[in-house]
Amino acid sequence: MFRRLFWLVVGAGFGFGVSFWLMRFVKETAQRYSPERVSADLAGALKAFGGDLRAAAAEGRLAMREREEELRSEVETPRRVPSRL
Repeated sequence: MFRRLFWLVVGAGFGFGVSFWLMRFVKETAQRYSPERVSADLAGALKAFGGDLRAAAAEGRLAMREREEELRSEVETPRRVPSRL
């Protein structure tokens, strides 16, 4: 008799725990794919992409200026032409 009662309580506790977990999981998943959340995630991703794009452009302009300085210094510096005897 006590075995049956024990397993009844264990089964009921397990069923309650699984149903509670499943309800939470379904609510969180539905909330994750709600239009507000998706649009907020998309807006955040686009904002981060814009920041990365600006940083890449700034880095490219800096590299361009450095290379331009190198080229100008090469052109402005007179080269010695070896004299042939």
